[in-house]
Amino acid sequence: MVNRPRALAALAAAAPAAVAAVHIVPAATWLPAVRAVLRPSLDGRGSADHIALTFDDGPDVRSTPHFLRELNRLGVRATFFLQGAAVQRHPALVRRMAAEGHELAVHCWEHQPAWLPRPVADRADLERAAAAVRETAGTAPRWYRPPYGVLTATRWWAARRAGLRPVLWTAWGRDWRADADPDSVLTELGERLTGGATVLLHDSDRNSAPCSWRATLAALPRLVARCRAAGWTVGPLAEHGMPAGGDGGAPAHPAVTG
Repeated sequence: MVNRPRALAALAAAAPAAVAAVHIVPAATWLPAVRAVLRPSLDGRGSADHIALTFDDGPDVRSTPHFLRELNRLGVRATFFLQGAAVQRHPALVRRMAAEGHELAVHCWEHQPAWLPRPVADRADLERAAAAVRETAGTAPRWYRPPYGVLTATRWWAARRAGLRPVLWTAWGRDWRADADPDSVLTELGERLTGGATVLLHDSDRNSAPCSWRATLAALPRLVARCRAAGWTVGPLAEHGMPAGGDGGAPAHPAVTG
């Protein structure tokens, strides 16, 4: 005979673990090998003759203007994944970014720990950040990249409800590290810098080692030159030619429905 109190206690003990698993398993797409199997569209793989240049964590009045000047000198436009709180603090800089032809996307309101389920807070933060970008720049953002690339179930559904398409990256420069320099940034991009890649860099050290953005800035001319030498154009995600229908869909976990 089943001991009902004991069975109910076991179910109650298992429930938090099950909820946590449903929440965190989709975040395994942070790993390229897992992403290739579960959700390859998150890579941001586009046209073979194009490289999507993207930056996270701005706008930052200390560093972003330097990137805008250098990108203008190079004749390149990029996609900037913005923090909503920083958008609210620096609206003039955001409007300048839009006026200079850069694409503005959503990163977060502010960096928050991803591991605990917070569906209401995640949705509110993401909608608030999207509204800040839209109302400041006058254009509706299309893309979403979560902090650290950790796309939990609650962040996934928050993005869908906000009408945003999640996109991570194909190649990154690990430019947030204290020991980053232009050579290391280009080396880290390495073999992953192929036609159709989406490149992840940072235009701010807000969530990185102090002054690490300087290594990224110094690497930009060499990065663009390498791409052009290979016959690739460099530009924002809007020009990347990603297949239609790869909007992130539902988290690749059988227990998540909606």
